[in-house]
Amino acid sequence: MKRFLWSIILLLAPYSLSLLQAQTSLVGCVYYNANILGDKMNEAISQVMPEAKAEAIAKQEKKKGRKLTDAEKAEVEKKLEESRQKADVVMKGMKTAITVEFKSETQAVMKMDMSINEDALKQAGVGWAKRKALKAAMALAPSTEKATYVVKGNLVIMDPKDEPDTLRLSEDGKYLYGKFDKETNFKLTRTK
Repeated sequence: MKRFLWSIILLLAPYSLSLLQAQTSLVGCVYYNANILGDKMNEAISQVMPEAKAEAIAKQEKKKGRKLTDAEKAEVEKKLEESRQKADVVMKGMKTAITVEFKSETQAVMKMDMSINEDALKQAGVGWAKRKALKAAMALAPSTEKATYVVKGNLVIMDPKDEPDTLRLSEDGKYLYGKFDKETNFKLTRTK
């Protein structure tokens, strides 16, 4: 009986190892996020608003030399809400999409598409000169970059020799996680 069990294990071992190897291969996979900064900006604004409200009320109270009435507090909250709405319009007017496509076992192509909706920025009160400067800066930014990569477990290390950028692959392979900068995490979803 033991001999029979071992022979089955030996017969299935190469098959199971090839399945494990196939799961770690990223060739042909494409990961994408239409706006990596959208959720993070909403989160940041939500965190800042209570502090901004308290600061604005304290500033008005210091200026007037007394506690604010409920009507005055409501006016401060109204101004803050208007600022928040302008920030929301600006966020909707600026998008940063990222695509990572794995071409071979060592080569990948990273694409970043930054776009600006000038009408949304204009509606938010962003001046003509700032809108044009933003548009010019985005035109100069590289949109496609080829990179080499190495897979170590669930880590995907892009450009391991020059400036390594480490991405983390979810266990099911559906998501690729990374950092845009020190505070901004992003998640790319597998589309292919």
